[in-house]
Amino acid sequence: MRHSTSSGLSRLNPVQGGARGMRVIATGMLLAMAALFAVATSLDEAYPAWGFVKAFAEAAMVGGLADWFAVTALFRHPLGLPIPHTAIIPRNKDRIGDTLALFLRDNFLTPSVVARRMGKVDVAGAIGRFLAEPPAGEGRLREGASRLIVDVLESLDQERLGGMVKSAISSRIRALEVSPMLGQSLEAAMDEDRHIPVLDSIITWAGRTLDANEDIIRDMVHERAGWVMRLAGIDDKLADAIVDGLRRLTIDMAVDPHHPLRQSAEEGLARLASNLRSDPDTQAKVEEMKNGLVDNEALSHWMDGLWENARAGLLRAARDPDATMAGKFGEALQQLGTTLQDDARLKATINQFARRTVVGMVATYGTGIVALVSETVRGWDARTITGRLESAVGRDLQYIRVNGTLVGGLVGLIIHTVETVA
Repeated sequence: MRHSTSSGLSRLNPVQGGARGMRVIATGMLLAMAALFAVATSLDEAYPAWGFVKAFAEAAMVGGLADWFAVTALFRHPLGLPIPHTAIIPRNKDRIGDTLALFLRDNFLTPSVVARRMGKVDVAGAIGRFLAEPPAGEGRLREGASRLIVDVLESLDQERLGGMVKSAISSRIRALEVSPMLGQSLEAAMDEDRHIPVLDSIITWAGRTLDANEDIIRDMVHERAGWVMRLAGIDDKLADAIVDGLRRLTIDMAVDPHHPLRQSAEEGLARLASNLRSDPDTQAKVEEMKNGLVDNEALSHWMDGLWENARAGLLRAARDPDATMAGKFGEALQQLGTTLQDDARLKATINQFARRTVVGMVATYGTGIVALVSETVRGWDARTITGRLESAVGRDLQYIRVNGTLVGGLVGLIIHTVETVA
């Protein structure tokens, strides 16, 4: 029996335990005043000084009883009697829920109020300080976030998620107009002479290809020459002339930046850049090539592998956040945190985005939150809401009973003293 009692008391939280303790004290004081009143009444006639004690105890009982009635009437019917205007909280719990919801809406979930308060919050600075110098308890938070990420990634359907990622990438590529970008990139490269190394590489590749396939060229000339030319040995001389001419052409193009063929190639590149930016036919051909590339099975397999590598990398980083944070990624996050603290323009942009996001969420979901509070309170039974409110403020209410007992006793003592003197 003792064990069950101690177990029940151990389940009480500190607030509930404090409220019960104060209730015992307040009730004990009321009973003590009743006992003192009985003693003082029996001694009043023999010892007039006990009249002061009697007056104090009598007024203290009245004050204590009045405050006991008032406190009890908030939560239940005193002594179980259905006295009007008692059990105020249980009878008005729906109105309390509506009032609480309205208070929450008018003081916390109004877009103007949220915008004004968010204007004083430095979201970017807080994020920057957290990234640059993580607090001491950050390890536990990081480990919890890592476990959550791992669980989410492993619980998702791998094939379905990969298909969604691949479909999103494909849709994005299809919607992207690549021709104008290619044209602008080519023009920018030519303006800065970044196309010259490309031309040099092509010319060098052409020379090496010629040297590697000289026999093929000679065989082609020999096959196409007539029997008379072969009989006279002219085909070999013609092949030598063709090979030497092509080799000299590639050398001249490589050493002479103003070679006519190089100039023609540059004009062709400039014309291609212009067509990519403004010619509908060229753009249509490029789009057709792009869509064909997207539909290619090899590219599909490549994107599958890209997603798998990305997913595996995320899982490795999530499973070992300390190693990830200690590496280049961690250094990048610390640098980002420093930048968020020092870059005033970036900080203002992020804070503005955070403010607009929160205000937008309040404007969109504020009414739903208010309705949730009201409906939740309405769904509580009377005993639940009474117990929760009494646990929250019960200790202070019992102090009211104690004060009422003491103040009532002092008032009674003062009145008795005035009557005696008069």
